[in-house]
Amino acid sequence: MNQKDKNLEKTAPSKSEESTIIPVEEDKAATGKKQKTSADTDDSDQENSNQSELKKQGMENKNNNSELEKFFLDALQDIYYAEAKIEESLAKIKHKATSEELQEAIEDHELVTKKQILRLEKVFKHLGEEAKKKKCDAIDGILKEVDEMVKSTKDGSMTRDVAIIIGAQKVEHYEIATYGGLVQIAITLGYEKVADLLETTLDEEEETDYLLTEIAEEHVNFEAAEE
Repeated sequence: MNQKDKNLEKTAPSKSEESTIIPVEEDKAATGKKQKTSADTDDSDQENSNQSELKKQGMENKNNNSELEKFFLDALQDIYYAEAKIEESLAKIKHKATSEELQEAIEDHELVTKKQILRLEKVFKHLGEEAKKKKCDAIDGILKEVDEMVKSTKDGSMTRDVAIIIGAQKVEHYEIATYGGLVQIAITLGYEKVADLLETTLDEEEETDYLLTEIAEEHVNFEAAEE
């Protein structure tokens, strides 16, 4: 073998070197394929996200024009009016209660009602609507009945406290029914924040109703029975 053949033999890759080079090229191709797959996945996720957002916006626009949406807004205006009337009634009736515990309960709920009115205004703002009151014949009727019940009892008597508690609970039950329904409608329409705000008020009404029952059962009813 001459010197030229020896040099050619040195520069030619061995079989083991050839087998090493091929997998490296295959790895590069596989890596590129993985990178491409990852990029495709990201693009697909982004596309799905965009489609979901568009679908959500479309549903909201549909809700804004639905009969249920109109009913929901109408009911909010109704309870907004009702809360204002209830606040006025509580301010008057708290001075007519005989027991100190009942007076405090009414005063506390008067403050809570003020907060509930502000909370309703947040609801209107969240919906992009002006806070408007719509005359509510139902609450007007209930409050009129409560006033007549209280007037029919003797001033300074525990029987009057019984009448006040029953009247107040009639109001609470009206509010509980109203807010319970509004919460479910808000959830149906996809207004999660609005539903949370309304549910907070619902919880407060239920707590007040429970407190009034406690006051009646613990002593007011028994003391009234002895008069």
